[in-house]
Amino acid sequence: MASTISFAEEPVKLGVWSRVQDSLSQTWESKNYELYIPVNTWHNRNYYTSEKIDSYNEQPWGLGIGKYRFDDDGDWHALYVMTFQDSHNDVEPVAGYAFQNIWRPADDFRLGVGYTVGVTMRQDMHYLPTPVIAPLMSVAYKKIAVQSTYILGGEGHGNILFTWLRWQLQ
Repeated sequence: MASTISFAEEPVKLGVWSRVQDSLSQTWESKNYELYIPVNTWHNRNYYTSEKIDSYNEQPWGLGIGKYRFDDDGDWHALYVMTFQDSHNDVEPVAGYAFQNIWRPADDFRLGVGYTVGVTMRQDMHYLPTPVIAPLMSVAYKKIAVQSTYILGGEGHGNILFTWLRWQLQ
């Protein structure tokens, strides 16, 4: 008696690197664009003197653009570039990938929690490329979202809540 083995019913499992490449490729090929408008930089008052806070820019003029998509699970992925004024009023570019698990408690209303991985360059670090890994959270209604990240740090550096508007153009 001959036995037959069927592999057609088993889904192909991709390795981690293949899944990352596939996700980045799908996001890059998306026809959906969004605009980013920085609105606030809040320095955690528990880690800075009032003199330092008074010297910092907390209104970060800037602009960014990204390509985004929602995957089969409804989660958000984006590739982005943004430039804004940092705490010292110097230009700071950032580019990277972002992901958020999305919860939809009501029609057109979304809450997201995730992360971003990218590269930034700061004047006070001689514009050397610096890696960024940070948490992301957002509240969205239809095509507009308020999105934030918290940059961890220590006494007198980092510990910054950075917030921007995210507007889906398509």
